[in-house]
Amino acid sequence: MSVFSPELTHREATVPLASFIKPFHAHYFSRTVGTPFRKRKYAFAGLPSLMPLVRAFLDTSAAERSTEYRFLFTLLGSELANNAIAHSLSSENGQTYSLTVDRGATGMTLTCQDQGSRLPLEPGPFTATDLNTLDPESGLGSGQGIGLGLVNALADRWGDNGNPKFRQVWFHLSYDLTHNPWTQIEGGQ
Repeated sequence: MSVFSPELTHREATVPLASFIKPFHAHYFSRTVGTPFRKRKYAFAGLPSLMPLVRAFLDTSAAERSTEYRFLFTLLGSELANNAIAHSLSSENGQTYSLTVDRGATGMTLTCQDQGSRLPLEPGPFTATDLNTLDPESGLGSGQGIGLGLVNALADRWGDNGNPKFRQVWFHLSYDLTHNPWTQIEGGQ
């Protein structure tokens, strides 16, 4: 006779994050300047615990740029990845989302494609009017549009394909951050 043991069903195994990286893609996560590329794409399992890998991928993709650019690109890209995990079927068992980095002459574009919305949504793109502002008094912490609000405020442009069955959300960040609102933020204010 076997006895059901709930503590055995809830055990977690700890595995190195590197075990999720295909060997021929290891240079995507090195956080160093590597082989020049025009386009780089990687599919991530929809697990929140893999966000350190996502940040390493984004930081490595922008490794040739300034520390400030790398930070901002990684921050905005992490928001898109978090949205794919939180709001799409990408976080269902065995599902993925992909991040594609396109490097151009004036900046980088990141596209996040997920497995479609968990909730029924009408086709159509997200717009800035759908988002909460970044004002803490206007519902910060409600989980509604804060991440995309950040992308809207700090990316040069952004958009999506309007298809809730496999949403692609993208942003473009120019290499020149001189006129970016990010540079207007003063430390400690």
